[in-house]
Amino acid sequence: MTDILIYGAGAIGSFLGYLLSEMPGKNAAERKRIENVALLGRAGHINAIKEQGLHVDLGGKREVLFFRHCFSSLNELKASNYHPRLVIICVKTYSLPDLSRELKESGLLEERFKESLFILLMNGMGNREIFLKSGLDPARLQEGITSLGVLLAGEGRVELKGRGKTVLQNKIGREDRQFLEKRFLEKGFQIEFSPDFQRQQFLKLLVNATINPITALTRWQNGVILFPALKSTVEAVVAEVVAVAAAVGLAIPEEEALALVLSVAEKTAANTSSMLQDVLRGKEMEIEAINGYIVRQAGDHGIEVPVNEAMYGMVKSISELRS
Repeated sequence: MTDILIYGAGAIGSFLGYLLSEMPGKNAAERKRIENVALLGRAGHINAIKEQGLHVDLGGKREVLFFRHCFSSLNELKASNYHPRLVIICVKTYSLPDLSRELKESGLLEERFKESLFILLMNGMGNREIFLKSGLDPARLQEGITSLGVLLAGEGRVELKGRGKTVLQNKIGREDRQFLEKRFLEKGFQIEFSPDFQRQQFLKLLVNATINPITALTRWQNGVILFPALKSTVEAVVAEVVAVAAAVGLAIPEEEALALVLSVAEKTAANTSSMLQDVLRGKEMEIEAINGYIVRQAGDHGIEVPVNEAMYGMVKSISELRS
């Protein structure tokens, strides 16, 4: 049985806890006492899970899972006897620098996590370089992306909003890969181990760079992307991201890119993007790792991306005005 730590058990992280859980036992109560997955997250959310279980709304049914191992800090984890084989990082991109520093200072990389494989399952790009500042051996770090739509509906509660695919690098070991495939497929979800992960990651960035800032600025669900008034704006964002992709060696046809964005917007029209959720809750947004990444890469390669710059500046100003 593979032991897993979900580091950053928010909406996506908590749902992963459900997906990857093994539930042995003969009766319902025993089956929902999770042994192989540990959650590390915000104190309010974790305390609610400890007291009432993790409530997972799947649209047609609801599961309630109780975890033997739940932590709200690295110190709590250090005081336990839990030794994860896999550590899946699901924090917001702006939290990653602090997480990397705390992990390095904790000494866990030389102790509890000495042989653990780490997977960054996060939005945006540039996360690998930030996390490696923790001192982790690069050979033990893999990345992934997910198009799952999950809403944090309250402390200890998550709601599935979209059944998107999860894509991981194909360098993950055979045993861990088989375990992850088995868990996802058993619960009816898609997972892929891609030999062309960088391209997949950039396509996800393309979708996020278009949908997230526009929904955050208009305060409307994903379907706003399809409004005729935004047609030229959407096309311009896509064209700029495609140009940056070409500059870093990824050939993505502009027609294919635009079709992907419009398809995702249509399929998830009623969804609330993660960036819009952050705006509505008054939280910091992941704009630096999305449009901010595009702007920085464009600058490095001498490419003009005025629409992405505008999106980046306007979303960033929301956080600055709040502070």
